[in-house]
Amino acid sequence: MTTPLPDLVEEGRRVTKAARSAGVELALLGGVAVALCCPSAGRPPLAREYKDVDAVGRRSQRRPIEQLLTGLGYTGHTEFNALQETRLLFQDPLHERRLDVFLDRAELCHVIELGPRLAAADETLAPADLLLLKLQVVETNRKDLQDATALLTDHELTDDDRSGINLPYLTELVAADWGLWRTTTMVAERVADFARACEGFDGTAAVGRVRRLLDAFEAAPKSRGWRMRARLGERVRWYQLPEEGQ
Repeated sequence: MTTPLPDLVEEGRRVTKAARSAGVELALLGGVAVALCCPSAGRPPLAREYKDVDAVGRRSQRRPIEQLLTGLGYTGHTEFNALQETRLLFQDPLHERRLDVFLDRAELCHVIELGPRLAAADETLAPADLLLLKLQVVETNRKDLQDATALLTDHELTDDDRSGINLPYLTELVAADWGLWRTTTMVAERVADFARACEGFDGTAAVGRVRRLLDAFEAAPKSRGWRMRARLGERVRWYQLPEEGQ
């Protein structure tokens, strides 16, 4: 058995390297993932502290994931894990931190299917997935805005996952789901406002990419389900808070 490293970014690298060696599909998401793929996240004003590690794996590999993390010095939350089908929780007793593993999907303010996206993942999920997971947070805080701004500063909007933020992928998702469209457009505007207001930071790239993103979302043909849900608008709540889904 080995023990977790004190630096969370390096610990994320250690976990994913061990997963690859063991043949376990596991990719980082959240702030640590943003730190690994965004240079601007390492400099003020977008640099921030990280409190835990988040990852996604396959439900079909639940047992290998548990064995892997136990061997890496983590302790599984027995009661929580027994009750959950799409999430596992582990504790790092050495540093009193937690490690969350989503299995195939993230059930947060919106349900985001991540299993199919593991094929595009390496150490972290693709930038489009990392951005989506930030834009779907209804009650955003500063760290969410910092991470989303870093992603939009350091990555172009592209047509694929390898060269940047996959715009067609994001557009297809929001064009099929009014609730997801409503949240992501609302939060994207917050990101643009944040990027503009950051003292000592040139938010031009991030703001421009937010505008391109919103233009693409607006122009995309919407599904029948999207149009039907749009009739209700905000009269009916279109999201859940993460603790409600646990």
